[in-house]
Amino acid sequence: MTDDTPRNGRAAFRFRDFRFYVSSRFLWTLGLQIMGVATSWFVYEQTQDPLALGLIGLATFLPSIPLSLITGPAADRYDRRMIIIIACLTMATCAAVIVFLTGLGLVWPIYGAVIVLGSARAFSNPAGQALMMSIIPDNEYTSAVSWNNSITQVATIVGPGVGGLLYPLGPSVPFGVALVLFLLAVGLAWSIEARDKKGVKPPVTLSMLLAGYRYIWSKPVILGSITLDLVAVLIGGATALLPIYAHEIFLAGPWALGVLRSTPSVGSLIAALVFANFPLRRFTGKVMLACVFVYGLATVGFGLSTNMFVAMFFLAVIGASDMISVVIRQTFIQVETPNEMRGRVIAVHTILTGTSNQLGEFESGTLAHFVGAVNAVVIGGVGAMAATALWTRLFPELRDRDTFEPPKS
Repeated sequence: MTDDTPRNGRAAFRFRDFRFYVSSRFLWTLGLQIMGVATSWFVYEQTQDPLALGLIGLATFLPSIPLSLITGPAADRYDRRMIIIIACLTMATCAAVIVFLTGLGLVWPIYGAVIVLGSARAFSNPAGQALMMSIIPDNEYTSAVSWNNSITQVATIVGPGVGGLLYPLGPSVPFGVALVLFLLAVGLAWSIEARDKKGVKPPVTLSMLLAGYRYIWSKPVILGSITLDLVAVLIGGATALLPIYAHEIFLAGPWALGVLRSTPSVGSLIAALVFANFPLRRFTGKVMLACVFVYGLATVGFGLSTNMFVAMFFLAVIGASDMISVVIRQTFIQVETPNEMRGRVIAVHTILTGTSNQLGEFESGTLAHFVGAVNAVVIGGVGAMAATALWTRLFPELRDRDTFEPPKS
């Protein structure tokens, strides 16, 4: 690979290992999405309790914080391809366990399987992103991120719909299909030929484990973009409550939950494709802040919706605005982080943003348990807009950042 690779929207696909990586990621993401919608519907169908939905997010979150000190260093020290393979095999095992549990009609043991599944995801995300960075030239990274996100979003569009359609065939069926997808993802990851560059690996010390946190703290643009996402999604996320909207507000079945879960990804896919072909060049900080504000505004709109098609419009806007902020944030991390630190920085980024999603689901389920689903969603959207206004003042470096490249001192 050289830096003179032609810069066009599809140049990343010139690289064989990139094609295998994104194909593997597509399959394991598709499996996770199928499991997500099936798990949510099964739990709500058995319990009829918003708090039980929120606990799914909490179970996914539990391993995140302790593993954040391990997953990044692992991605920097060990074969990232093998980490992905082991993670996908673990996902397949969890799917097999849940097939057994749903067959017995058991709910609470499923939370244990979700904890293990969350652990596998905690390892796969930083290893996968760091691996992608090592097989794509720097001057094609923004396009590669956009295409990777686009393909991932296709999986998040298709997956919930597939899960919703498979569920009426039996609660165990979608988990069985996910099991097959995880195994196929293992085969594709195994076909990746790239190996990490040989070099001196840093010794495992407390300082090394905490290096990712220290590095992010020293970079106001990265710190501001990551923490804004964490806070906005933590208080503004509505994903956990979609089964309630599908079942009680729109009076529909699991197919409707699949459609609602897929709709944000439709917006995300459109935004990612636009970014892949027309990369953002200017006003990067302001665009990111504006997108998070729109995310909160659209969340309020969704919360107040009583018509499913109106709700789908606002969910698509939520997905599009979130995707733009994701691409901008990931590109900031790429251009400001040296290769030897990327695994640890990406691990912290993944843990913090993933934590916001999972704790956001728990927060939404808990709040809805006391004030109702609609009020919980509206409160969260208003909170996300307020957080954006606050971060605009707290992080002027992010607000005033014009291009992805850091200003020359």
